[in-house]
Amino acid sequence: MILETERLYLRPWQEEDAKELYKYASNPNVGLNAGWPVHTSVENSKYVIKNVLSKPYTYAVILKSSNMPIGSIGLLFRDASNIEIKEDEAELGYWIGEPYWGQGLIPEAANKLLEYAFEELKLNRIWCGSLLDNHKSARVQEKCGFKYAFTKDNVPCAIEGQYNTLRYSCLTRKEWEMEK
Repeated sequence: MILETERLYLRPWQEEDAKELYKYASNPNVGLNAGWPVHTSVENSKYVIKNVLSKPYTYAVILKSSNMPIGSIGLLFRDASNIEIKEDEAELGYWIGEPYWGQGLIPEAANKLLEYAFEELKLNRIWCGSLLDNHKSARVQEKCGFKYAFTKDNVPCAIEGQYNTLRYSCLTRKEWEMEK
């Protein structure tokens, strides 16, 4: 399935995307801000596509003007989340390559995925977490209508042996419908 916005396509990741993924995911400013290790090679990125990004409801963020992936966005359900969520809830996760920061692309992608989550999947609440000092991610959440819910300490992350403090916010279907 492909979702479309004014400037973006959201489509499943493909192994052929590994070179572009590595271009952005090898930047420490991207991965470390999201709580995952920097990619070390195109082969490493291909492995991540196969084993992490190929999950249902995880999409490459494709810039229409270049038809190339510049980030990722997806929904995590129950066991894949770091918090306890109900069956009718999901957690939103995203990142974008540093050259595209501050252009409103992730809020654009997130709003499209929220529309899909609430209208098609009939979810009732979406959670979103970010590292406590990742103010850019918190700003994306604000722009999309999320409200601060709680902070959680000692959350294990994808970097072995590292634990983070995460700030969580949420958006209910009712709040989303009122903002539409």
